[in-house]
Amino acid sequence: MAEHYTLHVNGTAREVRDAGTGESLLFVLRERLGLMGTKGACEQGECGSCSVLVDGQLVCGCLVLAASAVGQRIVTIEGVAPVGAPTDVQQAFVDAGAVQCGFCTPGLIMATHSLLDRSPQPSELEIREELSGNICRCTGYGRIIEAVQRVAVARSTAAAGGPSA
Repeated sequence: MAEHYTLHVNGTAREVRDAGTGESLLFVLRERLGLMGTKGACEQGECGSCSVLVDGQLVCGCLVLAASAVGQRIVTIEGVAPVGAPTDVQQAFVDAGAVQCGFCTPGLIMATHSLLDRSPQPSELEIREELSGNICRCTGYGRIIEAVQRVAVARSTAAAGGPSA
């Protein structure tokens, strides 16, 4: 049986028509709403490539039924910043060379935003733990951790009134 519902995605109400009752949020975002930044790989919640925020909580979109997200705020990688104006996290990933093939990057960016919102100055262990749900085959994680640390330092410096890094 087909369903019709509205999802609140990246600050906009988006109508979902003729959806199957068991469609994942990942499938609906990509295939029904055309938001291709959220990636699908394992479809089992193991790789983190489909990470999105639902009411401020980091979730794997492949594990969430889309219809269960009605009435909640969904933020995808497309919604973290306007096109052409990267967030400090996105820029740090570029500056640190933490972007290679790019497949895992959207999920890592979402996880990093989630971490820094909860813990503005995370230890390296906290960063490693937070990002452990995101698999990257290219970078070896060193540059990714460096990018997260750069943002934490820059935000801390800015909050203290000093020059940003």
